[in-house]
Amino acid sequence: MEYSERSCRTGVSIQSSSLGLVVRSASERTYIRVKRIIMTLACMAVTAVCLCACGSDGNTGGRASDSDKLKVVTTIFPEYDWVREILGDRAGEADVTFLTDNGVDMHSFQPGAEDILKIGEADVFIYVGGESDKWVEDALKEAANPNREVINLLDTLGDGVKEEEIVEGMEAEHDHEHEDGQHEEDVHDEDGHERGEAPEYDEHVWLSLKNAQVLCDAIAEALGDVDPDDAGVYTANAAAYKSKLASLDKSYQETVDAADIHTVLFGDRFPFRYMTDDYGLDYYAAFAGCSAETEASFETVIFLADKLDELGLPAILTIEKNDGKIAETIRSNTASKDQKILRLDSMQATTSEDVNNGATYLSAMEGNLEVLKEALGANP
Repeated sequence: MEYSERSCRTGVSIQSSSLGLVVRSASERTYIRVKRIIMTLACMAVTAVCLCACGSDGNTGGRASDSDKLKVVTTIFPEYDWVREILGDRAGEADVTFLTDNGVDMHSFQPGAEDILKIGEADVFIYVGGESDKWVEDALKEAANPNREVINLLDTLGDGVKEEEIVEGMEAEHDHEHEDGQHEEDVHDEDGHERGEAPEYDEHVWLSLKNAQVLCDAIAEALGDVDPDDAGVYTANAAAYKSKLASLDKSYQETVDAADIHTVLFGDRFPFRYMTDDYGLDYYAAFAGCSAETEASFETVIFLADKLDELGLPAILTIEKNDGKIAETIRSNTASKDQKILRLDSMQATTSEDVNNGATYLSAMEGNLEVLKEALGANP
């Protein structure tokens, strides 16, 4: 399956003028050009090191070196945590890293020379796929270990990957700039796709507990391929961890089934498409999960405020690293003006400090369940 791709950005503010939107579009293109230049320079900086490694006469099978330490590189926190769970007691004997451990959103991540070198030396490399990881193709060309295992989450899930959709009331991208600097009005078909373009796919696949179970199997298999002596351990650890994921998945479904409300509303970007589809929830949101838009129009704000009144929803949802201003504006335009503003964790800003303080994928999803209960009015 080939995935058409787009860039994602974070942050939201109330739209002030059409001029501001045009300026943003130009800066987006500048950002992409600069990112490509930085990526090229970083690859050039490590080429000599990687060529030396590739020229080694040592035969270590699928491993990057003769070191006993297994090296695994991941791009985001959920992948990192899954790997450590599957390694189990052997996690302390492995070198496991995630590249966005300083909290940078994966959509804005720019790999440096050190990151590319880590990927080149890895025994297993795991990334999401899509526009946010478009830099990976060049990084893999510089790899010192041609036998490494590579897992692309989108490819692994195949037909389970969902197209992004524009639902009623959601901001579409209104204006696009071509390479020649000309603009054209965005025109969408009835499914929300731009005419003449292939469908766009939602990258936030880790926010489905069902997807997580599939991906953990793929990770266990890859670890077993590069470390066959412990393959059985990784398979057993993955099975035990998947049991916990399945149990939490069941709790989500029981919560939704018992709730009177089956709609959530986001005053923010919406990366939780996989979660809502898993449990049959409807949703409204200011922006799609990978929207490049950063400004909500007056019409969007009023539409969402009216939906809160119409459906009697008790909460407006946002995601981490959001200042909540759009949610507050939506609330101020409702009749009751008393909705709670709650935050779900999409795990796009988790840091190494959070990990040291005990953050795990399961704890984040358990926390999200408690928030969801409140948003659906399911808490006693």
